[in-house]
Amino acid sequence: MEGGSRLRVKPCYYFRLQREFDRSGTINLGGQVNPPLKPDTSYEIRVGTLLLDDPIDDDQLLDLKQLEDKLPPAKAWLKDLFALPEEQSKAEFRTFPTSGVGDDQLDFLLGSCRYPGLLWKFRHSDRIFAPMAESLADADDGSRPRFVLMVGDQIYADLFNLLPIGRADTYNEFRDRYITAFRSHNIRRLMQRLPTYMVLDDHEIEDNWTQDRIRRCAKYQLFTIAIDAYLSYQWSHGPRSYGKRLYYRFDCGRYPFFVLDTRTQRYLEGDEGDLSDNHLLGRPTLPGSQPGQLQRLLTWLQTQQRCRGDVPKFIVCSSVFVPNPMSARNDRSDRAKERSDSWPGFPNTRAAILRCIVDNCVQNVVFLSGDIHCSNVASLSFKGSEEAEKLRAFSVTSSAFYWPFPFADGEPSDYVHDSTEAGQSDTFTFESSAGQTLTMDYEAGNFTQEDKLLPSLDRPGKT
Repeated sequence: MEGGSRLRVKPCYYFRLQREFDRSGTINLGGQVNPPLKPDTSYEIRVGTLLLDDPIDDDQLLDLKQLEDKLPPAKAWLKDLFALPEEQSKAEFRTFPTSGVGDDQLDFLLGSCRYPGLLWKFRHSDRIFAPMAESLADADDGSRPRFVLMVGDQIYADLFNLLPIGRADTYNEFRDRYITAFRSHNIRRLMQRLPTYMVLDDHEIEDNWTQDRIRRCAKYQLFTIAIDAYLSYQWSHGPRSYGKRLYYRFDCGRYPFFVLDTRTQRYLEGDEGDLSDNHLLGRPTLPGSQPGQLQRLLTWLQTQQRCRGDVPKFIVCSSVFVPNPMSARNDRSDRAKERSDSWPGFPNTRAAILRCIVDNCVQNVVFLSGDIHCSNVASLSFKGSEEAEKLRAFSVTSSAFYWPFPFADGEPSDYVHDSTEAGQSDTFTFESSAGQTLTMDYEAGNFTQEDKLLPSLDRPGKT
């Protein structure tokens, strides 16, 4: 139903709950609804599940249209839909502005890391989503958040990290983690009212996951089960920009986003402490091969700068681009950098992205991430050429949704605040495509371990 002073009831539609995705499913409202949805318009929808008492044996061999022909018209269920409890059946959303246009201001919510809590503390892990949902009611249309970005660790499959206690290792256990997380009251309210984009991180599989682990039989089995659950409960409900790849992109009006997969594409190929053959976004694309994630990201950056100019370009990543841990800054051993489970262990991937930014004068790249349970905002600067010094980039790290152990990690002093300061030196050196030596430095501030969301980026066009 379209929002406004008068609600107009639209036709009903069937969509399929796929066995492939644990009987979850999606409908492309922009493609199936006639007439199509309008940009920047509020809508209300009702959703219900129809269970067939006498299922067709070969239903998986029939396409949706053939199944619909065997059922009554969808509008026959309209009265039943409105009779369902609103908490379970009603959702609201506002479509994005047309791609490439829109206001200068963009508001969205960013967070990561939802530890599930233990025993009676489970409800604590749901608390933060109440003010997030309430922010929609308190804001006018000009400052209303457009969507939520959940940048990793939406579940903790390895509840006690290195201890085998409470670790999910069967599909049913992974499934239970997702159902428990997403059926809690406040997160349901939020997800019924705002589009939600998610990205994979290690705790959806196991701590510090790298893809080379699947060479071991037990880890291969774990990965298969974990990713199957991730596909059903996270990936299948988001954009599928690159087929079955887990990375994707989307636009919200003027602003482009590229969401990275840094877990199933993360490889530690060499000996421990040898960083030369480590890859965070997949192995390099070979000549004649289909482009991999890194190449697609670099092409995307160039295209956005060429087509949109200096508008902010958001790269969403579960791992923090900067600041680096003090234990992994540039005067530390390569082994320490590799053990940081972050960008310092993958200098070639980082250099490729920074090289692309400088070579193509890509202005206002903003990295969005979570993971470290310590929110902060960092500004990146470049030296080595006149053009490089004109460029600015930024890194925004979210707080945790719920992390009850601030004494365990996330201490602000554990991270570099100014990469040019003595005792914190963390200048990153790389070469341009022409062989020119360039450097990247950064300053980070606004550190806090509190479990609260950072303010949305206000008027990023003026960053």
